Parts: sequence; C-alpha cells; structure tokens
Amino acid sequence: MLYPDVMNQRLLDQFLAMLNQLPEVQARLDPPIHFDGPVRGHDALVELRVNGKTATLLIDVKKVLYPRDARQALWQFQEFSRRCLQSSEGRKPVSFLVAQSISPGARALLRDERVGYYDSGGSLFLPAPDIYVFLDKPPPKNLSKSIRSLFLGRRAQVLHMLLMRHGEWLGVKETAAQARVSSATASQVLARLERLDWVVSRGRGPTKERHLRKPGALLDEWAKQLAVLRPIALRRYFVPSLGAEGLIQKFSEACTANRAEYAITHEAAGQQYAPYLSAVSQVRCRLMLGAPADGVLAALNARIGDEEANLVVIDVKSSGELLFRDLVDGIWLASPVQVYLDLMLGEGRAQEMAKHLRQERIEF
Repeated sequence: MLYPDVMNQRLLDQFLAMLNQLPEVQARLDPPIHFDGPVRGHDALVELRVNGKTATLLIDVKKVLYPRDARQALWQFQEFSRRCLQSSEGRKPVSFLVAQSISPGARALLRDERVGYYDSGGSLFLPAPDIYVFLDKPPPKNLSKSIRSLFLGRRAQVLHMLLMRHGEWLGVKETAAQARVSSATASQVLARLERLDWVVSRGRGPTKERHLRKPGALLDEWAKQLAVLRPIALRRYFVPSLGAEGLIQKFSEACTANRAEYAITHEAAGQQYAPYLSAVSQVRCRLMLGAPADGVLAALNARIGDEEANLVVIDVKSSGELLFRDLVDGIWLASPVQVYLDLMLGEGRAQEMAKHLRQERIEF
C-alpha cells in the first residue's frame, strides 16, 4: 500500500512526463509552497513553457474528483486567489487539478469554470493565456467500474426507485423500504449519487433527505452503461396459434394459474403506455426463475425456436427486478422506466419507440 504523498508524487511525475512529451512543451516542478492561516495553499507549482509562451500552474492533487469534489476545489481556488492574485513573476497562475480519476461531470464543470485538469487516463485540459490544450480520453478503468457498479444488482433497484419517485424528498430508511434493499445499500448509493451531483440533500443525521435533481441525466447514464455491459440472456420460444394480443392474455393467465411473477416489457408494454407501432409481432417478458416459470411455458406448449420466436423470456432472479410493475387491464407491465431501458437495448424500431415512450410517458 502506497502512502498518499508517494501516490501524489507519482501522479505529478506522470503528469510532468506527459507534458514534456508534447511538441514544443517544457514543464518543470517547483517546490511546493504552503501558506499559513485558515485557507490552505496548493500542493505544487509547475512552470510551463509552450512554444515561447509561459504559464504557472497552481496545482492541487486529489485522488478522485466527482462534481461535488470539483465544486469544493473551485471554492478553495477562489479563496486562495483572493490572497495571492499573482505569481512572483507577475503572471496570474492557472488553477489546475491533478487526480487519479475525474468523472465526466466534474470535467465538464471544470471546463466551464476554466480550471485545468489532468487524470491518470490521459485527459488534459489546459486553459492558460495564449496556451490551450484539450485531450479528452475515456475515464480510467477504476472510475468506470465504480460508476458502472451503481447500475447493477440491488444498487440498480435504488436508482429505479429514485427515478419513479423523482419528485420526492426521501430519507435512507424510506428509500431502502421502497427499493427493497438494506439501509446500508441505500445509504451508499445515495452518497455516491450526491458526489456525482445527481441528487441534492437537506437536513443532517437521521433526518437527512435527498432529492433526485437530474432524473434525465441519471436515466441517460443508465442506458449508456447497459449498452456496454454483458448482453442480457434471452430465451426464445414459439407459441403456436396465437397473435401478440392473444399471447399476452394467454401468458398472463398461465402466470396467474402457476403463481409465477412476471412483467411484460419491450414493444408489447410500450404499446400499452404510449402507442407507437401499427403492430407487435413478438412478446417479451421478465419472468421469475423457478418451477412456476417452467409450469407457464409448459401450459403454453412453448418450444424453443430462434427464427420463429414470438415469446422472448428475460430471466429474473429476484422480485426486486420487477419493482414498480403496473397492473393494466389485468396484465402486469414492467415500469415505464424499465420498458424504456429494455427498448434502448432492442433492435429494429425499438429505440425509436423508447424515445417516444420517454417523451409521452416518462417526461424527463
């Protein structure tokens, strides 16, 4: 395990090495200067020369930067600027953050505020006077994995709940109960979403509540993450002598008779929430694994068939994956949020239908 000061030094060395590899660029690290008083100084100074132009980078080193962390760093830079407006050579230094990883939202915020940054993935933003460098690379793998983990398993249930209740202020216990997860899981997810600037909070301690301030951004990110995850396993069946509407009815009756939990999704559900297609040729559903599901397929006389499949089953391992399903005319439909996400992974006109559903029913 490396001590923080060793890790910071390695990160600064990596940053300097990258700068010096750029054409017509020379960069050197000055000893750090620390200021007395309540306002902290900076971690390092870098003197930069680019094709005859010079700049001083006032550097603060962080481990990970999310939007909330970036806002705090901006405040610290502003406070420091009030005390030291110019460097010893009369040039105004450029506020600059060096971190192992910087989230996309934090990067955008820093660019808007004209604060430079570098992360270990190779992203670089340098907005100095007469010098401008912008290299945008994918986030480092550790950050990508950290964000992606929010959209998996029980953590995803918390996200689902927040999207369905996006207009409400919710505490940890209420969030956990509605999402069917532990209080620890709910608390961890809410804290991470707050760092990502997707939720805001009010109150403190046991009375602290959060509110989803950017439901659209969260839904966009969820769809983006699903697109790069391992494809969902699908089981394809052919049920003879039934059109889509008849199949939905027959499937629902078989699930009720066998006490199987299910939810219709994709185009068949989208048509119920916000009609868009002239006809649906295939029924896709989420079905709880187990003996009841086997009984449903047997009752329908369903046989495996990829080419002629009119029934596609997405296996469900826990009831949490069926959160917020809606009973419409005796048929259980997956929630509009779940239907949207499923459609975004579909083929054909599925993504067109997803956008229509979002506009007409989800509305964010």
